[in-house]
This record gives sequence, structure tokens and C-alpha cells, in this order.
Amino acid sequence: MNDRELLRYSRHILLSEIDVAGQQALIQARVLIIGAGGLGSAAALYLTGSGIGHISIADGDTVDLSNLQRQVIHNQTSLGQNKALSAAQAAKALNPHSQIFAIQINLQGQVLDDAVAQHDIIVDCCDNFTTRYAINSACVRHAKPLVSGAAIQFDGLLTTFDRRIPDSPCYHCLFPETSAPENNTCSQNGVFAPLVGIIGASQAAEAIKLITGAGRTLHARLLRLDGLNMVWHESRLIRDPHCAVCQAY
Repeated sequence: MNDRELLRYSRHILLSEIDVAGQQALIQARVLIIGAGGLGSAAALYLTGSGIGHISIADGDTVDLSNLQRQVIHNQTSLGQNKALSAAQAAKALNPHSQIFAIQINLQGQVLDDAVAQHDIIVDCCDNFTTRYAINSACVRHAKPLVSGAAIQFDGLLTTFDRRIPDSPCYHCLFPETSAPENNTCSQNGVFAPLVGIIGASQAAEAIKLITGAGRTLHARLLRLDGLNMVWHESRLIRDPHCAVCQAY
């Protein structure tokens, strides 16, 4: 790190749990953020500000006026622009030391698999179960830590799946495809604007802890946030011995 980077990241370096070694690990890390909406906005900004050296942001959608209520990485000038590109531009403006790449498509198939394989941490900020299942399968296949977040109305979910740990559950263990909830969207049901920021920032925190080894992650734990009453609930997660995804890899 040069002098400007030491100053930029000094508040992290002052933390004994991170220090210079942890900050250097962040600089060397490669993180893939899938989805540049509400969750992805907060996750991308905090990961970029924290000094992640390589961040790829993937999203095939364009910025709409209704997004600006909560997707704070975008602004009026972003309307009609691809979300990944808009987010990458904002992230680059925040931290020129980070390499930010915009993947201007909705990842799927072999392209998704290759992208997961090329990164250290995957942050799932997407908004549909089809993509979540595909991301999970790729993360299990390549043993990549997956930080998963979701938000709808006043309810948020947050957890981390880390298949590098023996007997770790995966997303499919939590939500088997045969019993997955319907794809409730913000456009159909609404969403409390700060909720996506809380969950997205928490996803960034999980990714940073995975990279630096600081503290305890949400491995095998699920947090649910009741944003209307501001109450967190924690549940333990266990691996499903009959999970089709876990058994496949």
C-alpha cells in the first residue's frame, strides 16, 4: 500500500482484527456482486470503500425512476442506463484504487459458472429464485463462499453459506426448489427503502469478515430482520442430508 492508501484505509488498519494484513487481503480479493439493485447498491459501495481490489458487478437490467427510492448507487443521470455500468461508474468515483468491472448481462449457464470460479467471494443481491438456485449450484460446485441477502416489504433475510467448511448447508438446503416461496417482487409488494441498505451493508460486512478472518460470520445461521418493529431473529441452519445440490458435489 502507498501512503494515500494507508490514509484511506487507516480506520480499518486501526482495528486489530483487520490491521495491515487484513487490509492487504481486501486489496487482493476478488468479489462478484450479482445484482445492482437495492441490496447491490449498498454492498457495492461499502465493498468498494473498504478497498476490495477487484469487484465485478453483474446486472442486465436498466435503471428505472422507481428504483431511485432505494437503489442509492444510481441517480437521475443513470435513468435508462444499464445497472451494472451505472453502479461500476459510481464505485470507481468512490475509490479509484479498486478495479471495478461491469458485467452488463444477467448471469446464467456457463457464463455464470465461469464468473463464480474466477472470484473469491460471491454476494447474491439478485431478486429471483431461479438465479439464486443457479448461483448456489455454482458456488457449491466451486466451493466458493456465498453471502445471500433478500428484502421485501419490511422483511429482510441474511446468511452466509461456506462450502469450504465440512457439512456446511447450502441455499438449496434452506429453500428446496420443490418448496420455494413464490417470486415476490418489490414492484408487486413494495419494499421499505432503508431495509435494502441494512441488508446490503450487512452482506458487505460478511464478505469483509470472510476475507480478513475477522470475527464470526453467519455460517450456518440465518438472520431475519423485522424492519417494521426493528427486531432481529436468528435461526440455526443444518445441512440437508438429502439435498440434491450438496449430494451432487
